[in-house]
Amino acid sequence: MAKYALLRERLKRDMPDLRLEEAPGASDGELALAHSPAYIQAVTSGDISALAMREIGFPWSPEMVERSRRSAGATVAAARVALGLQAGAAGRSGVPAGIAANLAGGTHHASADKGGGFCVFNDAAVAARLMQAEWARCHGPRRPALQVAVIDLDVHQGNGTASIFQGDASVFTLSMHGQKNFPFRKEASDLDIDLPDGCGDTEYLQALEQGLADLDGRFSPGLVIYLAGADPFEGDRLGRLSLSFDGLEARDRRVFDWAWQRRVPLAFAMAGGYSVPIEDTVRIQVNTYRAALVYWRRWQRSLAESGAR
Repeated sequence: MAKYALLRERLKRDMPDLRLEEAPGASDGELALAHSPAYIQAVTSGDISALAMREIGFPWSPEMVERSRRSAGATVAAARVALGLQAGAAGRSGVPAGIAANLAGGTHHASADKGGGFCVFNDAAVAARLMQAEWARCHGPRRPALQVAVIDLDVHQGNGTASIFQGDASVFTLSMHGQKNFPFRKEASDLDIDLPDGCGDTEYLQALEQGLADLDGRFSPGLVIYLAGADPFEGDRLGRLSLSFDGLEARDRRVFDWAWQRRVPLAFAMAGGYSVPIEDTVRIQVNTYRAALVYWRRWQRSLAESGAR
């Protein structure tokens, strides 16, 4: 948990262009777009079995519930800003900022009616469904429905996200993860890329290139939700892969560039990271933000130029 405070302080110190805002809590109605009302009620009230909480991995407390709501709400807020569905995005209502982020999130092991692997509510799923609803209200029936791609590069498979969106043609789930890592029973994403233990920079980036090319041939998103896990790092306690700092930064740049080249707004969350020392995880995450800032500035220049015309 300490990595979140450390990341926030590093970003405040090193990147004054970033605007940091308090994460809003997701409401029951927003959570219900991806989760069953019975599960939401059980978590909120504390009337949830000890077995279910053991699978999540946290002890229950009101603070745990509030944090979980805000972790989901932060990805919702980031997606709104990226898409321009929030007043004040990029300084004007209705103007996409192009890129925005959640300092936490990436809770991809939570499915519709249960949590798991330190994930209570699935922030990417809630944000995807809510953005589709808000896009439809904003643009009306004459515009095509919002298509969302979830690009999950946490080292663990996004089983909860895959489960929630199975059979939903409006959301494309791509998960690139360690084949032998948690969860040991995986769900079928639209595109799963299994990696062997010890996979390094070259093999990983080649697999990512192929995965993005496959996504390109099958789906045209209007929003990308990117899970930028730090846990493929070679020093991660739970990762089992062997990416370097440079390899992870190259991964991030490739995803940001893929979205930028297609002018697709992107919201990202930091997902997993379990290195010792913890500063290694924070360094990886700061590098993700540094790469994102480059593409955010491109979006702002493009918006300014189009406004001038």
